[in-house]
Amino acid sequence: MSIVSHLLDHQAVRISLDPPFTWTSGIKAPVYCDNRLMTSFPEARNEIVDGFVNKIQELGLEPEAIGGTATAGISWASFVAQRLNLPMFYVRSKPKGHGAGKQVEGFVPENSKILIVEDLISTGGSSIKSAEACQREFNAEVLGIMAIFTYELTVAEKNFTESGLNAYPLATFPALLSEMKTRGDISEAQEQIVLKFREDPKVWEETL
Repeated sequence: MSIVSHLLDHQAVRISLDPPFTWTSGIKAPVYCDNRLMTSFPEARNEIVDGFVNKIQELGLEPEAIGGTATAGISWASFVAQRLNLPMFYVRSKPKGHGAGKQVEGFVPENSKILIVEDLISTGGSSIKSAEACQREFNAEVLGIMAIFTYELTVAEKNFTESGLNAYPLATFPALLSEMKTRGDISEAQEQIVLKFREDPKVWEETL
């Protein structure tokens, strides 16, 4: 079974046009993804971890440590690091306001080659900030950002290009829509509305 199928079967990804969802960032959207759910289903969880490991091997990446973004990426980074027998760390959303003021938690040697694991890529902002924290705190060489799913927003592509970072998602928005059409979960008209959102969320919201 494909990862997209697992996401749909367990309702980790949902579509709603009226009313739309409101993301944490405040963006109004016709689609919402909650991959935290996927840790609760062993078969799906194992296939996702297999997907990460296979992707790492296919790309010829050789990380020396695996990092997870707080909070949703932490469990996935742990699973992947355990499978690859590598050190694992996590990155806070912002530096601690006490102690050493670190943003990266865990021991990682200077100049390490790392991969950062996200559950989801929306605008790419949190992924890029996590990578920058690793570069700042231990001069990491960030091999890329891995994620279960990406909305493939135009703004995310722009942000990753400007940052010089590579994103490696396991499941994409077009694959999701294709599977939903096959299942009869979305009409042609609904698909077009959702695709317009992907092009420009702000313009899409103005049409509501």
